[in-house]
Amino acid sequence: MGAFSSASRIRRRQAGFSWLRILGAVVLLPVAGALLAGLVTTLAVLLANDRLPPLDALIDYRPKIPLRVYTADNVLIGEFGEERRSLVRIEDVPATMKNAILAAEDARFFEHSGVDVRGILRAAVVNLVSGGHEQGASTITQQLARNFYLSSEKTYTRKIYEILLALKIEESLTKDQILEIYLNQIFLGKRAHGFAAAARIYFGKSLNALSIAEAAMLAGLPKAPSLYNPLVNPKRATERQHYILRRMEESGFITEEQHQAALREELRYVTASEATVRAPYVAEVARMLAYEMFQEDIYSAGLSVYTTILSGDQQAANAAVKRGLLEYDRKYGYRGPESYIDLSSNARVAEDQIDAAVAEAKDVDEFVAAVVLSASPQSVRVSRGRGAAIDITGDGLKFAASALGPRAAAPKQIRPGAVVRIARTRGNEWEITQLPEVQGALVSCDTGDGAIRAMVGGFDFNRNKFNRVTQAWRQPGSAFKPFIYSAALERGFTPATVVNDAPLFFDATETGSQPW
Repeated sequence: MGAFSSASRIRRRQAGFSWLRILGAVVLLPVAGALLAGLVTTLAVLLANDRLPPLDALIDYRPKIPLRVYTADNVLIGEFGEERRSLVRIEDVPATMKNAILAAEDARFFEHSGVDVRGILRAAVVNLVSGGHEQGASTITQQLARNFYLSSEKTYTRKIYEILLALKIEESLTKDQILEIYLNQIFLGKRAHGFAAAARIYFGKSLNALSIAEAAMLAGLPKAPSLYNPLVNPKRATERQHYILRRMEESGFITEEQHQAALREELRYVTASEATVRAPYVAEVARMLAYEMFQEDIYSAGLSVYTTILSGDQQAANAAVKRGLLEYDRKYGYRGPESYIDLSSNARVAEDQIDAAVAEAKDVDEFVAAVVLSASPQSVRVSRGRGAAIDITGDGLKFAASALGPRAAAPKQIRPGAVVRIARTRGNEWEITQLPEVQGALVSCDTGDGAIRAMVGGFDFNRNKFNRVTQAWRQPGSAFKPFIYSAALERGFTPATVVNDAPLFFDATETGSQPW
């Protein structure tokens, strides 16, 4: 019995030791793993730290600023360069824009030292709960490091370099300097780099003129400029804007009332024609002259060229040339569709065909391309791509009436698959029209000093860049008459002088020769 008890105690003791070993292994292995990971990470950091690039590009920040061409009354008419940027100092950026950016990208920017550990944990929890990727964890400093020095590949090595660079940047620059560079450098779509350029391109405004809703919309672009472009993807852009407005309220940047007012605000975006006076032929001449002097530097050195053009005169010239060419072209009737496509019976395939045809035809100001879905003398249905079809009836068909119906000649008949040009009338109704084939030009000079006040080189610069003012050879016609008349006036002729304009004949004897 005693031996049995002793053996039992030994087995219990051995079992206890086994459990202790297992428990010790469970506790010590993670600790050892963490220590080993920490040792490897420290070693990697030490090795990587020696390979970090110098921060000269940030410390002496000199961004690419495009060549800008202005009228004499300071209206922008042209911009040339890879990056559209308007340099702005941090003290000139309104609080609304700063707060929108911080709420969207890095609410604790002024609290962390380049890497936001709390932000990483918060983003992980939010994304886990939402099941998506609603919040990111990269700070503004990390984004700056990535944009200036690193590739877009997603690897652990690159992430370590990104973190180390962010810490190095925070040691070398102040928070305001980092934010200023970010505000001017970040890409925001439509070749816009920086928020000042984006405000002008999307809204036609300066940063100071932006509303809370507009600032929030722009602040949503850095995450994915194409995906959240309000002109291309309005639904996704609005969802992103609403998220940023909510974050602005949660961060204490705006009140609940301001939040609700911003949600209700209807945003209005500008087109290229609304943003500036249209003078592409003038801008191109200015670019060519600047290039002769400064070569490739003109596209990044931030040069500004001021022309003698007056914006009011230029707008009047644009309207006169367009009106004259359209009126002349319409006198000769409708020529027919621009092209034809074979529409598929499959709706999705047909949509892709229409999108491609409209994109290839390209819109010209208010004259937009469309594909005919059905046609009769009473009604024509067209499509501009994905979205509701457009029905054209009544007066909208008058100009193209000769191309409708079974008797119309095949090359000019409007039928399903025809690519036509449509435009809004003064009554805001759609009509079928066409672009003029005839071209024209206009140049207006100041009689006092010869300065060019307006110049139009053709109907549309984007379709045809040939400048008929500076590049075309023309017969003088009656252009030489002022010189003849002024010479006659100098010699005593008056407007009442009678000049015999009957044909003159000189025979050979009068010229000192002998007749044959």
